[in-house]
Amino acid sequence: MVKVGLDTDSPGNQVGYDANITFNATGFSQLHDSGTGGGTSLSNFKLWPLPECNSFAFCNTSMSVRKTLRKVLPDGSPDDAGSPGYFATNLSTGVQVELTASRRTALHRYTFPPSSREPRIVVDITNDGLTSNTEPVVNVNTTTGRVTGGARFASSFGPGRYNVYTCVDFKGDGYDFEAPTEYGVWLENAPVQNSTQLIQLYSGFLSEMGALLTFPPSSNSIHTTILARVGVSFISSDQACANAESEIPDFDFDETVATARETWNELLSRIQVDTQGVDKEITELFYSSLYRTHISPADYTGENPNWSSTEPYYDSFYCNWDTYRTLYPLMSLHDPEVFARIVRGMINIQQHEGWLPECRGATIQQFVQGGSNGDPILAEFFVKFYEHASALNVSADDLYTALLADAEEQPPNWNLQGRQATVWKQYNFIPSDIYDSGGTATKQVSRTLEHSFGDFSISQVAKILNKTDDVAKYQARAGNFINVWNETVTLPGHSSIKGMMQANGQWNYTDPRHCSVNDPLHSTCYLDATNRDGFYESSPMVYVPQDTAKLILLQGGNESFIKRLNFIFDQNYFDVTDEPSQQIPFMYHYANRPGLSIQRSRAIIAESYNTTVSGLPGNDDSGAMASYAFFYLVGMYPLPATRQLLLASPYFPKVTFYNPVFNTTTTIIANNFRGNPQNGIGGTVFVKSVTIDGQPWHSNCYLDWDVFVNGSTVELELTSDINTTCGEGSDSLPPSLSTGGYSGSI
Repeated sequence: MVKVGLDTDSPGNQVGYDANITFNATGFSQLHDSGTGGGTSLSNFKLWPLPECNSFAFCNTSMSVRKTLRKVLPDGSPDDAGSPGYFATNLSTGVQVELTASRRTALHRYTFPPSSREPRIVVDITNDGLTSNTEPVVNVNTTTGRVTGGARFASSFGPGRYNVYTCVDFKGDGYDFEAPTEYGVWLENAPVQNSTQLIQLYSGFLSEMGALLTFPPSSNSIHTTILARVGVSFISSDQACANAESEIPDFDFDETVATARETWNELLSRIQVDTQGVDKEITELFYSSLYRTHISPADYTGENPNWSSTEPYYDSFYCNWDTYRTLYPLMSLHDPEVFARIVRGMINIQQHEGWLPECRGATIQQFVQGGSNGDPILAEFFVKFYEHASALNVSADDLYTALLADAEEQPPNWNLQGRQATVWKQYNFIPSDIYDSGGTATKQVSRTLEHSFGDFSISQVAKILNKTDDVAKYQARAGNFINVWNETVTLPGHSSIKGMMQANGQWNYTDPRHCSVNDPLHSTCYLDATNRDGFYESSPMVYVPQDTAKLILLQGGNESFIKRLNFIFDQNYFDVTDEPSQQIPFMYHYANRPGLSIQRSRAIIAESYNTTVSGLPGNDDSGAMASYAFFYLVGMYPLPATRQLLLASPYFPKVTFYNPVFNTTTTIIANNFRGNPQNGIGGTVFVKSVTIDGQPWHSNCYLDWDVFVNGSTVELELTSDINTTCGEGSDSLPPSLSTGGYSGSI
């Protein structure tokens, strides 16, 4: 839950960390979500060290005045350092700042310069990055220096508001003190000494509030080092204090770092790579990507203010539309126990709120982006782990009930949860000319595609549960994407690019260039009031993951399909920054040209991913981009809610995956591995043949999940021939719904 870190005045990074040295540090907040869009999220309860003030009353407490630059290293970069469980920076004021955390508590270590004889720390209760606080509370205990408080803040991606509370304690590092020498509450840039509560000040006219404390300097060292323990809770300040006292009772900074490091090392080491012949940057990109996939969703268990439950509670689903494609399939590979807890938490939300969460932050609902994309997440878990669900405390009945709630019941506001289910069931697509009172009339084509995939994922669960009528029903609804297909629409200036998804299918027209860099109208395609053309963050040239074979047929066969894919890339319709594009590079597999998929996916890594501070295409979208890069680097792409993964070649001669639920280790070996071309073009990277446990496998294009259940050894024979195929038989192509690929048992 706690993600303590540096905040800056950078306009482009959600006021969070920015390595650009021209931006000032403004504080060290406790909860910041990582890699999101929307407004600034959870930049709460900043602390700030002040080494010098003329006097208590003249200390700069307002964020716009107190902020300062960081020290700069000889190479021009900021004097920062970080690793899992630890961050440090040196401010231009001479203060060294070090940060670490447990689940609900942050621990700060501030080392002041020798000149600082009255070291002070600002506790900022109200600055959340949105200037949205109401009902602030600040209390200072004059005996211990403990600061408690909280406020009500605005959601960063929705209409709601949330309460959050803190409890801050201080301790000398290497020396002891009983109490602060000075204390007070501040408003804007005006500390009022000896005040202990906001009620003692006229606080209603100003937006910045907090506490300021002065501490005695160390008599044992020329440097004074002060530890600040910051408990956080969404329940109360008392619970924030209890969290801190139970999780970091002794203020032991080094032990907290070591515990965090040990936890991260065990988790990340479940996936091992052989680095022989691999550039160091590729290995760093691989593990930094894997690390970032474990930041969100966050474990808020015990911090749900909305209802009491013994089930786990997870938050920071920001948003499922971003993450269902790759983040949860990655979790299936190596972290299924946490995945099970997340699924239990999602089911519990449905039991209390009526529908599965889609986008959620700070314990409140936020705006739905695509469809009810919790559906493929639950299905991904169950399809992969149904035989272990009971042991993982996941109820199959409750899981299926939650899926049916999304599929069949219309919520009062489908902007925040669920679907426009009544219209979906009546028309088998979302029409663009129906204005229901329960939500906005936008994104109709995108929602049709998402609901089709959501219903496909439900059919996969129904199949395992032997609900044959439901299998037929939801597989039929999985084909509803055909109802927004118009075979007569062509791309302006390119008559051979024919057939597009369109609002209302045959009856409306959307320029196929829409939502791309080629769009003459420069449409935003986001959640704005003018988004009336049916599409969200994707153009009419989109994909259908459950039935790519049908899409190939609609587009005139393999050669036309390949031509169209090439056009999408060559004319920049492919958008690496947006999730609907993620599977497109691997769609050549379905046309029996896996070499082209491998070429395209490797070019994307070469062009768009690296380990510099700007080494991501856009923001990380709560680990969506990190998990996307991870799969490309291990030579796979997942098909959520199925037991298949599309296969390419890894960037390493060997990769192993340890799965603690199966207690198995799966090994993928790339025979004839000769490194990775720097620009992603050419090389000995194409898959000529595959064996599993020494036996020939029928496809060069996909693996079944059984290889991970059994802990198999998969060997790929690599070649430099880009014209490799999936294999000889009809079952060598990846499965599609219309070709019977999902008609058998799971």
